[in-house]
Amino acid sequence: MNLCPGIKAYIDKANELYDDEADHAGVDVQRRAYNDLCRAFAHPYPPGVTTREVSFSANGVAIPLRVYRPAAQGRPPAILFFHGGGFVLGDLDSHDSICADICGSTGAAVIAVHYRLAPEHPFPAAFDDCYAALCHVAAQAGSLGIDGSRLAVCGDASGGNLSAAVALAARDRGGPRLSGQVLIYPLCGVDFDLPAAHENANAPLLTRDATIRYWEIYMGGDPARATCYAAPLLATHFRALPPAFISTAQYDPVRDDGRIYAECLRNAGVPAELRNASRLVHGWLRARHMSDDAAQEFDAICGALKGMVA
Repeated sequence: MNLCPGIKAYIDKANELYDDEADHAGVDVQRRAYNDLCRAFAHPYPPGVTTREVSFSANGVAIPLRVYRPAAQGRPPAILFFHGGGFVLGDLDSHDSICADICGSTGAAVIAVHYRLAPEHPFPAAFDDCYAALCHVAAQAGSLGIDGSRLAVCGDASGGNLSAAVALAARDRGGPRLSGQVLIYPLCGVDFDLPAAHENANAPLLTRDATIRYWEIYMGGDPARATCYAAPLLATHFRALPPAFISTAQYDPVRDDGRIYAECLRNAGVPAELRNASRLVHGWLRARHMSDDAAQEFDAICGALKGMVA
C-alpha cells in the first residue's frame, strides 16, 4: 500500500488503542473501545465555535442533538451530521471535534444527530431517527437560530449511508429541501463482491468481513429486509436529488460504493463530484491533523459544504 506517511502513523496509533480483540467482544466493550479511540484523536474546538445540547421526540424516543455554532452572528446555514460507526458504534462525543472543525471551517452551524444503534435497534431505526431529525431541524429553524432554507446533510461511513438515505426520503416524501449531500467513504449498496471489497479485504481499520458483519447487524440478521433507505443504491431512480460530493479512499473495502453512487447520480442528471484519496484508508477523517493527505481531503469536503449552503 502506498500510504500517506501521516496515515501510517495514525493507523499504528489506532491499532494500539483499539485492540483487535474488541471486535470479538460484546457490543458494550466495542463501544467503549471505539469511544476511547475517538477521544484520543480529539482536538480543541476552533476559536469561536460553541455548542448546546437539545433533543426532540420522534419515533417514540428522545433523539439527542448537539448544535455547533460558528463565531459569526446571525442565522447561518446548517449541516446535519450523521456519525459513522457501522450503525453499531459512535455517538455525539465520538465525532465531536470533527463536527466542531466542520463548523469552524465552513461558517455553518453543524447539527449532530445521535440516532438509535443496532443491534438493539436494527433498521429502520437509525434511518427513521435521521429523517425525523431533518424534518425537526427544518421545522424548528427559527428556534435553532439557523437559516432553514440552506440545509445540507453530511456523514462518514454509515453516516454517509444515512445522509444519502435521508436525501432519498426527502425527495420521495416531499420533505425539506436539501442544498446538498456530502458522503464520506459511504456504504451505499449490498454487493460485497465489488473489486474494492476483495482488493482491500484486509485493509487497515476496516476489513471486508467487518463490513459484512456490521451490515448484517444493522439488518437484524436479515439482509433481505433492505430497501433503498438502508442501501441507497437500491433506489429505483436517482433523479431530482440534491447535488453530491463523495469522498472515497483507495484502501477501503467500500470504495466502489461511492464511485457507483456518483455514477448513478450523474446518469440521472444530478451534479456529483467524486474524489478518491489515493493514499488513504477508511476512517481517515480522524487523521486530518496527522496526515497531509487527510487534511487536503477534509479541506475539500468543507469547501464543498460551504459552496452547497452559500
